[in-house]
Amino acid sequence: MALTGRAALIAALGSVPVGIWDPSWTGILAVNAPLAAACVCDFALAAPVRRLGLTRTGDTSARLGDTADVTLTVTNPSNRPLRARLRDAWPPSSWQPGTETAASRHSLTVPAGERRRATTRLRPTRRGDRQADRVTVRSYGPLGLFTRQGTHRVPWTVRVLPPFTSRKHLPSRLARLRELDGRTSVLTRGEGTEFDSLREYVPGDDTRSIDWRATARQSTVAVRTWRPERDRHILLVLDTGRTSAGRVGDAPRLDASMDAALLLAALASRAGDRVDLLAYDRRVRVLLQGRTAGDVLPSLVNALATLEPELVETDARGLTATALRSAPRRSLIVLLTTLDAAPIEEGLLPVLPQLTRRHSVLVASVADPHVSAMAEARGHTDAVYEAAAAAQAQSERRRTADQLRRHGVTVVDATPDELPPALADAYLELKAAGRL
Repeated sequence: MALTGRAALIAALGSVPVGIWDPSWTGILAVNAPLAAACVCDFALAAPVRRLGLTRTGDTSARLGDTADVTLTVTNPSNRPLRARLRDAWPPSSWQPGTETAASRHSLTVPAGERRRATTRLRPTRRGDRQADRVTVRSYGPLGLFTRQGTHRVPWTVRVLPPFTSRKHLPSRLARLRELDGRTSVLTRGEGTEFDSLREYVPGDDTRSIDWRATARQSTVAVRTWRPERDRHILLVLDTGRTSAGRVGDAPRLDASMDAALLLAALASRAGDRVDLLAYDRRVRVLLQGRTAGDVLPSLVNALATLEPELVETDARGLTATALRSAPRRSLIVLLTTLDAAPIEEGLLPVLPQLTRRHSVLVASVADPHVSAMAEARGHTDAVYEAAAAAQAQSERRRTADQLRRHGVTVVDATPDELPPALADAYLELKAAGRL
C-alpha cells in the first residue's frame, strides 16, 4: 500500500544527505521546493471522497454455505478522475476465515462524472442477518504521494438462511408418500384414515373390513379400503432452551433440529397436511400459523434464519400451554428437544399427559455421534473409561426414551445426519397406521 502524508515525503527524500534539510515540515519544503510543489499538485488532483455517491444492489439472502454477491456502485461527481482503494466492511462471520482481506478490498478508477461497480462476494459462516458496515475509500493523486480518505455508510442486509441439507431425502420420502396415498390403501381403519373404495375380498384380508351391505348387492365379498386423511394438523415445536445450544460436531443441536423440521414440513405440506411452527424456551420465539402449502417452507426457512438458542432452562409448563393453544383440535405435535434425563423427568414428564390426552406426540432428539464412537473405543485405559462413560450416557437416553414411550409418545433419537430421514419415516409410519 502507498505511503501517505509525511511518511511519503520522508521516503521520497531518503536519498538526501542527512544534515542539509530540517526534519520539520518547514525545512523539508524549503530545500525541496520542486517535490513540495509536486505533493501539493498531487493532493489537489486527488478526487474528493466526501462527495462520492455510493449505492448497493445484489443478493438479500443466501443459504448457509452458499455465496452472496453485493455490488457497490461508486459515482464520481467531481471533475477529477478517482483513483481509489476501497474497503467494503462486513461482520467477520460474512467470510470464511482468512479470506476477508481479499474479498472486501477493491481497486477502481472512476473517470470524472462517471460510475463504476465493485462486487463483494460474501460466504457467511453463520445463520442470521449480516449487515454491511462502513465503506472506507482512499483516493490517490496521480503520483500516489498524498491521499484523501473518508468513510460512507451504505446500509445493506443479507439474511443467511438454514442450509436445509436434508432436502436430498425429500424425493425418496415423497415416493413413499405417493405409494401410501395412491397406490396402496390400508385395510384397517384408524383415527387418521378415511374411506377410499371397495374391492373384492382376497384371502388374507382383515375380515373386519368386509362391507356386508355391498356384499349383499353383488355375487362377491367386498371389503372397504381406507386411505390416510388429508388436512391433518402438524405442530412443529422447537425447544430453544439451553440444551439446544450444545454443539454436536460443528453446529448447535438447534441447527440439526431445524434441518429435521424443514424436511418434515416439506413432506407434510406435500401430503396435504397443515403445518405450523412454534419455537419456545421461556417465551415464544417464533409462531407461524395458517400458511398455505406453497408458502410453508419459505416461511419456515425465513423465520428460522435468525433463531438462536437461549441459555435459559426451558419452561415445560409454558411450552405445553402454548402448544395446546396453538393446536385446538387433535394434531400431531412434534417436539424437537433433548433426551437428557433431568430436563425430561423434571420438566416434560409431569405435563406430558396434557398433550397426550388430546394429541399424538412425537419427540425427536439429536444424538451425539461422538458418544457412539467413545462407546466403541478400546486399547488403553483412557479409552476404556471413555467407553464406560459413553455406555452409561446411552443407557440413560434409552431409559428416558422408554419412559416417554410408556406415555404413548413416539420417540426418534438419531445423529444429526440421520435425524431428518428418521423423523420423516416416523411421520409416514404414523400416517400409514392411521394414528394422525
